[in-house]
Amino acid sequence: MTPPNPTSEPHNQLTQWLESYLQALKSPDDKQNIHNKKSTVQQLYQLPLGQLRVLRVTAAPSVSDTKTTISATRSAAIKFGLRWKKALLKQDEAQQIASAYVLIVEIKPTVNSDTSIDHQHYNHNHNHNHNASAMSMSFATQEVIEHLSADAKASGVVLQVFGRQDWLQILATLQTPNELWRLLDYHKAALQKAFVNAEPSFASEQTLLSQFMASPAIYTQALTIDNALIKYGIQDEPNSRLVAMSLAQRNKAATTKRFHEQMRQASILWYQLSAQMLSESSSARQLPFWQRQLLAESLFSRYELIRTLYQHPSRSMEQQQTGYVVHQHSYENLGQHYVLIFYGQQSGGKQSREALAPNLATIAKDVSTRLPIAELHHVIVLGIEFIVEAADTFIDIDLFIQPVTAMSEKERQLTRQLQRLHNQQQRTQKSDATDDKSDVDKSKKPLPTMHLSLNIPASKKQS
Repeated sequence: MTPPNPTSEPHNQLTQWLESYLQALKSPDDKQNIHNKKSTVQQLYQLPLGQLRVLRVTAAPSVSDTKTTISATRSAAIKFGLRWKKALLKQDEAQQIASAYVLIVEIKPTVNSDTSIDHQHYNHNHNHNHNASAMSMSFATQEVIEHLSADAKASGVVLQVFGRQDWLQILATLQTPNELWRLLDYHKAALQKAFVNAEPSFASEQTLLSQFMASPAIYTQALTIDNALIKYGIQDEPNSRLVAMSLAQRNKAATTKRFHEQMRQASILWYQLSAQMLSESSSARQLPFWQRQLLAESLFSRYELIRTLYQHPSRSMEQQQTGYVVHQHSYENLGQHYVLIFYGQQSGGKQSREALAPNLATIAKDVSTRLPIAELHHVIVLGIEFIVEAADTFIDIDLFIQPVTAMSEKERQLTRQLQRLHNQQQRTQKSDATDDKSDVDKSKKPLPTMHLSLNIPASKKQS
């Protein structure tokens, strides 16, 4: 995947998703200066796969000899980060929390009229009115490896260091918490290799990011879940799009770049739709939980969900008028199931928004009892209405998330048996109440009505 070029604004559209996992935390109390000036911000993110601790260090030294000053400032920042990691390590290990420790360094040499600086080494940020220009630097150097290696051998835990621009590019490229966690694991493995060889094992953090995005690991989890869905009978055969994309990745095919761009665009749209749905949720207190449930989806999961939305205009006019349902399962999290209800456009119809939106909770409960997945833990129902105004099409979505208490396999089997008995009893009653008719008469009977098993409370409308 060709990484996008994010701006240096920390809260732009492509990087602010991480803030959804941010926990309240005070900045570290350390009064030692990193060279002339420094500011530090400590952040804690509770990601689905573990705890991410981030220390952001911004240093603005006055420069007379650029190369020497920057090297010394970078070394001081790393030493500062190592002390920070050491202070937290015992606490996290005592609580048996899987943690990653990341140091983000930004160095802004103060530009004086008497100072000559080679501006080719700097990345100017025109969005900030500072007397300093942010440097773009790599930490894949011999000096940094030596700093980190000794500490990693002593503590068993490595401090991962990135420049601020590289970190923003990582967030803008990955956009999902679990892929970020896997990238950090990939980075750790590269560092461990560098420690053994006593030299850098990758040219730069951007090179490492490109290598990660080109690796088969991007689709490993999706392929695992795809196999599980076949095992449970949720689908009959492998997902053809997943197979094509993973094979292209493995074989380094020319189509890989196109697939990556499609996933990236879908991921951005999923984030935008999630923000829209969550802004209309009834309880601000529930917002973080709901937000994390939706944003935990992987690049491929988001691609599949958005693809389903984009297929709506190609559906038959009859389906668009009467409404229909599409089931999707998360390709990141086995047990998280989606029910997408496309409301019928016929006013007052059985599958219209007016009829279904108040009953979304009932639908979700029904789906949760029918799905034969032992790991099922959430049913997410999306009620979708396409609104056409002039040449523009708008999507309005109702959201309902139903947590599911895990059933034992025996309980699920009993539930399915009861459902079969109930259906059989209904058929028997209809048969007893109807006189025998010829096959011709029977063939004229309408097909049984398909009832939607979904729960989705209507979202609150904003005035």
